[in-house]
Amino acid sequence: MPPTDRYTFPRRLRRRQFLQVAASATLSSIALEGCGWTLAEVRPKPRSPDSAKAASKQLYIYTWSSYTDQPLLERFAKETGIKAIADVFDSNEAMLARLQAGGGGAYSIIYPSDYMVDKMVELNLLTPLDFSRITGINQLLPRFQNPAYDPGNRHSVPLSWGTTGLIYNTKKLKQAPEDWDYLWQHQQELSQRMTLLSDVREVMGAVLKMLGYSYNSTNVQQVQQAYEKLVELKPSVASFTTDAWRDQMLSGDLLLAMCYSSDANEVIGENEDLQYVLPKSGSSFWMDTLAIPKTASNIEGAYDWINFMLQPDVAAQICERLSFATPNKVAFNKLSSKVQSNQNLFPPESELKLCEGIAPVGDFSEVYDNYWTKLTSA
Repeated sequence: MPPTDRYTFPRRLRRRQFLQVAASATLSSIALEGCGWTLAEVRPKPRSPDSAKAASKQLYIYTWSSYTDQPLLERFAKETGIKAIADVFDSNEAMLARLQAGGGGAYSIIYPSDYMVDKMVELNLLTPLDFSRITGINQLLPRFQNPAYDPGNRHSVPLSWGTTGLIYNTKKLKQAPEDWDYLWQHQQELSQRMTLLSDVREVMGAVLKMLGYSYNSTNVQQVQQAYEKLVELKPSVASFTTDAWRDQMLSGDLLLAMCYSSDANEVIGENEDLQYVLPKSGSSFWMDTLAIPKTASNIEGAYDWINFMLQPDVAAQICERLSFATPNKVAFNKLSSKVQSNQNLFPPESELKLCEGIAPVGDFSEVYDNYWTKLTSA
């Protein structure tokens, strides 16, 4: 996936820089580990508006840390007259926990990933969508119109998608990685100079895939095999992190990192020696969505936000500015040829066929969690 095919995105603020800019803001209840920060209006736990009129002019959003920026919020306000205020979360589980604990009652739009949509529907936490109030959902590419995690998009609207893979330094590694087993084959060379994601399902899933199993295996023996392989690798892993690898890759301290395609795509723009690879045995195919929680306080505003984000030019700008692949076919056609041909964002179908979405595994998640605790605490 040649770096020359990459469209150059403006650099977004790193978490450290964000805190320097907004040090006076109170960020209680917001976890700081994430996929990178953007300079949007971020505030602590929202308070209930004093009146219905005030509520209709404000929209509280609970989103991933890199999914909004100030230009996006300002354009929404200009077009709708509604002020959108974004709080951020660092994981689907953190978002779910806050909503279940009653701390998310003011949020009218949330950004759950595919498997979390399935889980939240089961928990009766999401509002069924009224398609008579939505414009543009028919513009989605066919693969996103009837997803397994939410048949018929009944409770969610696909917003962005990507894959999980490896970013590496082409100048410092003698041989380029092609698959997950590269980590074991070159363990000595990579010792303390590689990182894995801080995500049990992604890490365990990648090893399961390498072993020829499903990313979503519910076979105890298979998961144990994956755990044992990770035990072999752990002494050489510098850390389990979703975000901290970025600066370390740019500085040359790391040779390789497991990461999300959108993050890799952004970082590659800052160092032409870095390259992203989607492992040939397969990986995860993830989707982040827009959904309306049952506790939403501004339903009208929520639909306004969904319709706004479905506008092709808005979706295209997000793809180019924030480095996320769009599922909107009309938006895709608006992208420059450089972005359209960027295989970091839009890998070929032959590679996507080998990828799986992370699916809920019910009570079996305890098996994953137990092995993960043993691995990371040892």
